[in-house]
Amino acid sequence: MMGGYGMGGGGLLFMVIFAALIVIPFWRLLPKFGIPNWVALVAIIPLGALVLLWVMAFRDKLDGGRA
Repeated sequence: MMGGYGMGGGGLLFMVIFAALIVIPFWRLLPKFGIPNWVALVAIIPLGALVLLWVMAFRDKLDGGRA
């Protein structure tokens, strides 16, 4: 009896697809903000994606750019 423990093969596949859908846009966008590509892997963690969005939103102000 399975007992409902674990995600099974379908859940793991869903997580890999979801992670790719989140990481790939960050992988393409981060270099435009002067951040290395590999930092996009932080977006796999939901809080990491939120932090990256905030960093990208305020990057010009952090570097002393125009307001």
